Amino acid sequence: MSDVGPYRPFELGGADLRDAIKRYTTNPLYLDNEEWENDDNPYRRQLRPQVIEHLDFDRVLSRAEILDYENLAAQRILTTIYETDLVFFPKSGLTDQAKWSDFNTFYSSSNRVLGETIRPALERHSFGFLDDEVDVSGDWTRDSLEAYLRAVQDEPQEPSLAERAISGSSDPERAARMWLIQYAPDFLSEASPMIRNVLGYYGPAQSEWFKVVIDEYGYGVHDTKHSKLFEDTLTSVGLRTDLHHYWQYYLSSSLMANNYFHYLGKNHELFFRYLGALYYTETTLVDFCRRADALLKSVFGDTVDTRYYTEHVHIDVHHGRMALEKIILPVVDACGPAVIPEIVRGLEEFKVIAGIADEDFARQIEWMDAGPRNKELHAPVWDALRSGRVTAPVAHIVEPRGELSNTHCHNGDELCHIVSGTMKFVSGFDSHQILEAGEGTVISGNRLHGAIIESEECVYEIHSVGDHEKCLS
Repeated sequence: MSDVGPYRPFELGGADLRDAIKRYTTNPLYLDNEEWENDDNPYRRQLRPQVIEHLDFDRVLSRAEILDYENLAAQRILTTIYETDLVFFPKSGLTDQAKWSDFNTFYSSSNRVLGETIRPALERHSFGFLDDEVDVSGDWTRDSLEAYLRAVQDEPQEPSLAERAISGSSDPERAARMWLIQYAPDFLSEASPMIRNVLGYYGPAQSEWFKVVIDEYGYGVHDTKHSKLFEDTLTSVGLRTDLHHYWQYYLSSSLMANNYFHYLGKNHELFFRYLGALYYTETTLVDFCRRADALLKSVFGDTVDTRYYTEHVHIDVHHGRMALEKIILPVVDACGPAVIPEIVRGLEEFKVIAGIADEDFARQIEWMDAGPRNKELHAPVWDALRSGRVTAPVAHIVEPRGELSNTHCHNGDELCHIVSGTMKFVSGFDSHQILEAGEGTVISGNRLHGAIIESEECVYEIHSVGDHEKCLS
C-alpha cells in the first residue's frame, strides 16, 4: 500500500484568499456601473472590487456584524457564484454581440472555477455565525420531531415588521415596490436552489420532492410558472422584470435569505438542513402570502396582480403536508434519528435569517422615509464637528459629473458634507435627496445608499462619526 499521507482538504485563506477574491471580482462583468440600474443583462452585477482588498473574508462574522458592509459584499459575490449554475438569457436574447460576449464570459470555466475556489471561505464568513445562534441539542426521536414540526405549523403569525413598515410608510407605494424588489433574486428563478436536491438517487422521497418542483414550475405551463406569476406582479406595479435590473437596491439580508438555500443545496452534506428550511417556508408562506395579497391590494388597489400570492395560499397548504409526510418523515425512517438535529437546525437557522431580513428591511424603509429629516440633521452634526466638540476621521473626495457611487453601506454612522457642487444622494428605490454646497445628510450605519454627481465637479467630505446621536447631545 502506497504512503500518500493524511487527507488534507483544500481551502484558501489569508493572502491567497484575498487575492483570489480580488481576481474574481475584477472580472469586467463585475465592475461598477455607470447607471443606477442594469439594462436587460443578467450577467453584469456590481461587486465593487476596488473595496475588496480592504475587507477580511478570512473570519466568521458575528451576529452583531451581519449587516455590516463585509456581508453585503460577500452576499453579492455568493449570489454571482451560485448563479453560474443557472441558465439566464436576456429578455432581448443573445443577438447583441456584447451580450453574447458577456454570456460566454459569465459561464466560462475560468470564471466558474475561480468562484468555486473562493465559495467555501465566503460561506463560512457569512453563515458561520449561525453555529452560535441555534442549539439543537437533546434526545430527538421521530415522534418528537413530528410534534415539533406540527407545532411550527400551528404557530400564530402576526404581520411582519416589513409589512408594518410598508403600511406605516410616508410613501407606501415606494415602500411596497422596494419590498417586491427584495424578493426578485429568489422569485424570478424560483425553486432553482431546490432542484439541486432532486438530482441523484435516494428513494421515494426524491420523487415526492420532485412533485413540489413540478408545482413551482407550473406543471410545464409557462404562464402558470410561479416565477412568471411574480413577473406579472412586478409589471402590474410598474417595475421591470429583467433579471437583476434592481441589483443596486438589494439589501444584504435579502440576498442572504436567498443564498441560504443555495448554500444548503450546493453543499449536499447540508441536505437535511434543507429539509427543515423547506418545511418552514412551505408552512409559513400560506399566511404570509395571504397577508401579502391583502397588503398589496391596500397599497395599489385593484390594478396589482397578486396571483403569485394567491397561488401560494392554495398550493403551500399541500406542500407543507407533503414536506412533512412524504419527504421528511420517510427520510428519517430511511436514514435514522442521527439526521433529525440537522433537520431542526435548518428550520431554526432559516428562522434566524428571516428575522434578520425582516428587521433590516423595516429599518431601511424607516431610513428612506426619514430622508428629509436626515438632511436637516446635517446642520447640528456639522456644527458639532466644526466647533471641535466632536472629532471624527474624515475623507476628502472630489468627483466629476456623472460619477456614480454604487450602493453600499457603512458599519457606523457617517456625515456627508458638500463643500461645492451638487450630489443626488440615493437611499433606496425611488428615494433620494438633492444636496447642494453647504448641505449634507446623516448616513445611518448599515443603511444601503449611493450617490451620483450632478454638477461639473463635486467636492465633499465623509466624516465617520460612529454614532450621530452623540454629536447632538
